[in-house]
Amino acid sequence: MSDSVDDAGQRARYWPIPVLRAVPAAVVALVITFSSNHAAGYGLLLFGAFVVVDAVVLGWAALRRMPADGRSRATTLVQSVVSLVSGVAALATNGVGLPAFITVVVGWAVLTGAVELAQGIRARGRSPFARDWTTIGGLTLLLAVAFLLTPPDYSQQLGGVEQVTGTLDAAVVLVGLLGAYLAIAAVFHVIAGLSHKWGTTAPAAAPDGAPHA
Repeated sequence: MSDSVDDAGQRARYWPIPVLRAVPAAVVALVITFSSNHAAGYGLLLFGAFVVVDAVVLGWAALRRMPADGRSRATTLVQSVVSLVSGVAALATNGVGLPAFITVVVGWAVLTGAVELAQGIRARGRSPFARDWTTIGGLTLLLAVAFLLTPPDYSQQLGGVEQVTGTLDAAVVLVGLLGAYLAIAAVFHVIAGLSHKWGTTAPAAAPDGAPHA
């Protein structure tokens, strides 16, 4: 019974964090989806804005909302610091173009993805948030892989049956990949947060003498 009560207490404290993390991810994903500007510099600005807000949420989580687990708090704080540094770097280098976009996003994705994945694996069987951390960590590492597999010099002229003029280049593809990642992460965060909210009610204690399940 004490484990159930403790689990419910952890969920009650933590559930706003994934919901808050979903907000900047969803906003930036929508901006990318409905914007015709998929230049690398624009992608850096949007990415920078996203990770700075995410860093603030993670910092608040580490200091105020994390379970009483020193290692989880420490790794979340590391994510926050890496995200903040990445956000500042993205905003400062938005004029550099595609090389900066790839470098900053891949660096952030590898570092934060690995930290969050390791945090989830380590907490498996001990924390109700282990699956959340493992999933988002793995998804973030996949973003890094996708960026690294996209040739920086990729360029294809549009036209023909598509009846669309213009050029599909690496910047367009990578900004689109970033938007897809953020959309998936936003949906997952919302589902995870609401699932934890609905799981905050601990089961009622059985009357004295009554059989326990």
